[in-house]
Amino acid sequence: MKSFRFFLPLLFCFASFYVEVVSSIGTSDGAEEWGYVEVRPGAHMFWWLYRSPQRVDNGSTPWPTILWLQGGPSVSGIGIGNFQEIGPLDTNLKPRNSTWLQKADLLFVVSFHAGLFPPSTTCSSSINEMGITQENPVGTGFSFVEEESLLAKSDWEAAADLTAFLKKLYNGNAAMQQKNSPLFVVAESYGGRFAVTTALSVLHAIRAGKLKLKLGGVALVSSWISPEDYVLSWGPLLQDMSRLDAKDAEKSNSMARVIKEEIDNGELANATNTWRVLKYFISAGSNRVSFYNFLLDAGMEPITQMLTTKTYSSYLSSQSSTSVDLPRFMNGVIRKKLKIIPEHVKWQERSDLVFDYFSNGFMQPRIKEVDRLLSLGITVAIYNGQVDLICSNKGTHAWVQKLKWKGLKKFTNTPRSPLYCNSEEAGVTKGFFKSYQNLQFYWILRAGHFVRISTTRQQKFLQKSKQKSS
Repeated sequence: MKSFRFFLPLLFCFASFYVEVVSSIGTSDGAEEWGYVEVRPGAHMFWWLYRSPQRVDNGSTPWPTILWLQGGPSVSGIGIGNFQEIGPLDTNLKPRNSTWLQKADLLFVVSFHAGLFPPSTTCSSSINEMGITQENPVGTGFSFVEEESLLAKSDWEAAADLTAFLKKLYNGNAAMQQKNSPLFVVAESYGGRFAVTTALSVLHAIRAGKLKLKLGGVALVSSWISPEDYVLSWGPLLQDMSRLDAKDAEKSNSMARVIKEEIDNGELANATNTWRVLKYFISAGSNRVSFYNFLLDAGMEPITQMLTTKTYSSYLSSQSSTSVDLPRFMNGVIRKKLKIIPEHVKWQERSDLVFDYFSNGFMQPRIKEVDRLLSLGITVAIYNGQVDLICSNKGTHAWVQKLKWKGLKKFTNTPRSPLYCNSEEAGVTKGFFKSYQNLQFYWILRAGHFVRISTTRQQKFLQKSKQKSS
């Protein structure tokens, strides 16, 4: 067993995945590097690596790399995760005080999206409601495929693509393998499904001798692991919070039971359609409750947008401290900086086409994959915001209790510890934490779906991460 501190490199990737050639450039000081990898013939993934100026390498505490995966599945992490959440600069190109780069190297991957070839250090920043979007299958951002048929169609296809990308990035790269630096996969929302499938795919490649890296652990932030448990939680939760009356709560419960039956019968596309109808019903019955913070309304967005992936990125943009036009920003100053983006590729913050390709598996649970990671000794950390609705605490607790992992009973009986912030509001409870063996759970008070994890909590995760050597 070896323990690692939570200092990280962050990589942003965009596109479909396989391995052919890494075409990359970077800044003259080596602090940033970006490029394309052809992960499958005709499928090109864009990635962006930031190396932390605070990097400290020593034998006892290897400096890790964080691979950030957003959700959706269809939203760009390079634009949103990087410039609107945890990267070193905001959309005004001003330094972000709460960037994770202070404690890690960051790798942003638009790993599961592709554009078609033509026809913090402060505790409060991690506790408050944050706007975050999802970015998984090829079809979004600066990644691109040469034919629509090359878009990934399942979590496992996306995982295979990302594993192929990592092979090309790590194998034969002494700098990336330096002192056996561990890779931590951190994901949000639907990205959690990519995280668990990718982690298992990476472990298989490592043990087959085809990938030279050490997997440090997986962090699931408000992750869409068990759709049936989440939809079953919505009615009771919203009734308790006075956003639905008893009649509408029961109607929500009835529709959720239909979704469960459709999932059990393998009718996953039907389950996705019923999920859309349920979200519309709840939006209407609750006078547009926010699915990302049940204490708030859904902002200025029309109810009909709740039926699409647009709500996710629109919400994130609305929570941003800047009023920059993100597509213009990405296709303007950022494109000019990167220099290698093909002329036909235009950055998008989301892709409805990508979501449609994943709709058949959107409601499939990934509890078994979490179980498998735990049984293999991989650290899994779960983060949930107190006022999240779409991936509610109630739903997360329900799927955790379905784990077959042998340590579950002792984990359940382990008392929670309160979390505080040293920087401000000293002594005020900001959350709770518990862990047993390699399972950790963080409850973040006053946070919604988009929980930005502070460097304090990052350090806790890495410091507590213990695993068997791969």
